[in-house]
Order: sequence, then structure tokens, then C-alpha cells
Amino acid sequence: MKFLITAGPTREPIDPVRFISNRSSGKMGYAIAQAALAAGHEVILVSGPVYLAPPRRAQTIKVTTCDEMYDTVHSHLDGIDIAVMCAAVSDFKPANFTPRKIKKHAGLESLTLVPTRDILASLAKNKKKFLVVGFAAETNDLKKNALKKMREKKCDLIIGNDVSRMDTGMESDDNELTLFYNTGIIETIPRAKKTALAKKLVKIFEKLQEKS
Repeated sequence: MKFLITAGPTREPIDPVRFISNRSSGKMGYAIAQAALAAGHEVILVSGPVYLAPPRRAQTIKVTTCDEMYDTVHSHLDGIDIAVMCAAVSDFKPANFTPRKIKKHAGLESLTLVPTRDILASLAKNKKKFLVVGFAAETNDLKKNALKKMREKKCDLIIGNDVSRMDTGMESDDNELTLFYNTGIIETIPRAKKTALAKKLVKIFEKLQEKS
């Protein structure tokens, strides 16, 4: 099978040295890419800025902003069997980019933000048939928010994780996941190393794609 996986954060520039981003390390997405490769699949990995070595044998494409990730994903959809949108894409970006560094003495009275393009939702509009997997990183109401995301973005599967804790989720080597299927099934995978979780997830993705 052919996987298209996104990983890591995006950075939305304010000026040449400042940006809006988040705590995503990319570890979960990279682990899924590695597990898919180990299972004999082809992998295209679209990665935001991270401090991780690209998985060997993956076609890794590095991007910075949401717009770059959006365009890259849509230019690599042909022949995809499974799209795993694991990246923590910034929800907002500055309305205007200042081409010169904003000096501290000049101040910054306000920063107007506008929504970024929704990569996950855009996949539902694509006429090609492939499995769409999204991630929901939440600090509260995980079930409610994950199910809402699945309905609105028309995913086959949403993988939720609680990022309010510091010992799992973002930046951690560990995670614990709740899987929300579009069939109504909910499955919990207990805390484990992201590398171990990735192997389980790839097997789940394989079975779902075979049934679709």
C-alpha cells in the first residue's frame, strides 16, 4: 500500500525571525512512517520543522507553513491508499507578514490572526478513494471534540490523545490513544512508546483499507 503521512508542526511567520507554532515534535508521525516502511509499504512523509532524522526509504518532503503542507499533500494524492494526517497544523496565521524584523522599541500593538487552510477537511472533497485518518490533540472533552472533528471533516478514523499532560503526547516518547471509527466504534490503546503504538496503528490502517 501507499501511505501519505504528515508529521510535526507548521510555522506561520510574523516577521523573518518570529513565528506562531506549537509543541509538536513529529515523533508520532515519524514512528508511523517507520512502521509502515517496516511492514513493506511505500511512504511519502510530508514533514514540518522537526529535529528528527527522516526514515530511510521514505520519500520525505520538508515544509514549513500550512500553505506549503496543503499544496504538497494535494500534489501527492495520486495512487494513495492511506492518508494519515498526523501533523499538528497551526489553526491560525498572522494576517500580514512584516518583511523586516519588528524592533522591540517599536512595539507591537496587536497581532491579527486569520484561519489557515484546513488540510484534513480538504481531503474529503477529493474524488479519489483512500482511507483518511485524522488526529485530534485535545486538552479537554476528548470524545466530544474528536467525534465532532470526525463528522465535520468526514474522516474514516480519528485518533484522539490528551495533550494536557506533560508525560504523554506532544514532545514525549509515549502516548495513549483513543480511536474513533466512523462506524461508531471507540477503541482505547493504553499508554506505550510511540514506536510500539505506530506498529499497532499501521495494522489497523491496513485492515480498514482492505475492508473499504
